[in-house]
Amino acid sequence: MFYLLIVNQGAYEKISDSTENYFREFIKAVPLYILGLLILILGIFIAGWIGEFAKRRIQKRTHDPLMSKFLGRGIRFILILIFIMLALDAAGLGNISAGILAAAGASAVVLGFAFKDVGQNFIAGVILSFNRPFDVDDTVEIGDIFGKVKTLEFRYTKLKTFDGKDVYIPNSDVITRPVTNYTEDGFFRYDFIIGIAYEDNIDGAKKVVLKALSEEPKVMSDEIHQNFVTEDKLDTSTVNLKVFFWVDTKEFGMQALITKGNVVRRVKEALEDAGYYMPADIQEIKLYGKEAELPISFIDKLKADENKKKE
Repeated sequence: MFYLLIVNQGAYEKISDSTENYFREFIKAVPLYILGLLILILGIFIAGWIGEFAKRRIQKRTHDPLMSKFLGRGIRFILILIFIMLALDAAGLGNISAGILAAAGASAVVLGFAFKDVGQNFIAGVILSFNRPFDVDDTVEIGDIFGKVKTLEFRYTKLKTFDGKDVYIPNSDVITRPVTNYTEDGFFRYDFIIGIAYEDNIDGAKKVVLKALSEEPKVMSDEIHQNFVTEDKLDTSTVNLKVFFWVDTKEFGMQALITKGNVVRRVKEALEDAGYYMPADIQEIKLYGKEAELPISFIDKLKADENKKKE
């Protein structure tokens, strides 16, 4: 019994001494921990300031808000990592930072497989920041997504569709999918079909249509982008003309659709004012043999049905 008390007392003294030593070491290390914390806090502020400064300088030189924003964030992120390592080293925890680097190196392969998509999107974002087929507010189509480019992040490109949706497309998809830019040269071509009667003069109708196009202020034209009208096909009761005209894609969306509507209205009214007839589609039904007497009653029935609709 006495022996057990001596053993327990010795163990207690060892625990007490160890605790006291750890506490003393901790008290000695507190100033270092505070210094490391101050370095970290100051580093975050410095990294943010340098990142913002770099973004402004890059944007001023390149006039490219997408690239400047992306690179500014990248610089900020790298500087924060550097200050974290410096803070750990200043706090006497350099072995921890070395262990983190060693662990990161050893697990690079595992992390590479685990976060393969994240890595692909980040690398694709870096590529897009320097070499990409669009700018901010460009109207683009990526895959089957159609809208305006709003921002380029580390992992995704954000589009705002014309029906109000915010679509986040992974940067790796932007790199691998076809990208159609409607804004790059500022021109987009619309077309529509209008039918005139067979007895009308085609060349005269085409001149009327072109004059109507020239009177619409939002329709664009130059040596390369010319508006024109061509014969499309001979329909049942009309000669169809196809009208091609250009609009400004800097204002693509509602304004472009309004312009198209104005053009259709102007062309219709111009043809009517010039005396051109635009008949509706008519289909003939011919009956042969014993049923030859039926068309009269059939026509009467059609007229009766038409009168009911009008009423």
